[in-house]
Amino acid sequence: MGNSAACRSNPSAIFKVGRLRGPVEQHCKSEICGSVAGDVVTQALAAEETEEFFSRTRDGHHLLHISDWEMPQDTALESNPSDHPRASTIFLSKSQTYMHDEKRKYSNHVFPGQLTRKYSSCSTIFLDDSTLSQPNRRNTVQCVTLAIYYHIKYRDANRSLDIFDERLHPLTQERIPQEYFDHDPEHKCIYRFVATIFNAAWLPVECAIITLVYLERLLSYTEMDICPTNWKRIVLGAILLACKAWHDDAIWNIDFCQILKNITLEDMNELERHYLDLLEFNVNVSSSVYAKYYFDLRSLADDNDVCFVFAPLTKERAQNLEAMSRLCEDEDLSRAAMRRSSSEGNFIGIRLSNAVLS
Repeated sequence: MGNSAACRSNPSAIFKVGRLRGPVEQHCKSEICGSVAGDVVTQALAAEETEEFFSRTRDGHHLLHISDWEMPQDTALESNPSDHPRASTIFLSKSQTYMHDEKRKYSNHVFPGQLTRKYSSCSTIFLDDSTLSQPNRRNTVQCVTLAIYYHIKYRDANRSLDIFDERLHPLTQERIPQEYFDHDPEHKCIYRFVATIFNAAWLPVECAIITLVYLERLLSYTEMDICPTNWKRIVLGAILLACKAWHDDAIWNIDFCQILKNITLEDMNELERHYLDLLEFNVNVSSSVYAKYYFDLRSLADDNDVCFVFAPLTKERAQNLEAMSRLCEDEDLSRAAMRRSSSEGNFIGIRLSNAVLS
């Protein structure tokens, strides 16, 4: 087992050891001795660094997961909502601009949602079935597509890239008239496109929130706009990355080709590669950023009268919510433990390899 570990960490280790066992030419002795001495020093330094690492771990320091250092340093700014939890989301700012304009035009108008909305009191608490750990599926997808709608409606310009242009990379074999790209899509059109993919692929609802995070991250990193010519491919690329980064049982690119029918596997692979490159491979979403997007989507739903089914909080519902939260916490802890054990196993393998080589 030790030899196999040594081969994996240094494929030329056996070749070097075998060469030293045979007779050595006189004129090569000095060079071989010098290289062996250098290898011994390198191995000693590596063993010392590994021992120092494990001593820090034993003293209470935690192992770093790849998600802790993959964020680009130049883009981790407080002005970027997809990276910083205190920065306000872009879609909520755009929707508030719309609501401000609507309230100014209809200052004396009372919206229907304000008449039917239920409010909590001292004796009764009204709650819906959507939580941070398990959001309501239909309402969450509806709010995410509403956020995409506001992104398109209140875009600054029509800046785009060829990889996202649907006129260059169509998603259907049918001929699309030019008028389709001249007008902003309706919210129901965006919802139908996203809901079809989520229902066909059985994607978890959390992927919808991650999709919105990746979309705003792309727009922030590239200074690009989402417009009628590129919104479908931008959303499709974000869904593709979200289901792979978040979903435990991620689907393959070929599965998206079966859902959309007319898109090719080569096109899906190219879209994924360009998306990752534009995001600088920063697919990490912290829990605080995820929570911010969830609650901002709730605010968006409240402003646009998206119907959540409210019911009084009973003892049975409270127990169910508590059990649901405990189950999600246990799942998160088990995932974190798996990540830590995987990282520790990699460093233990390196330590054993260094011990065999020395």
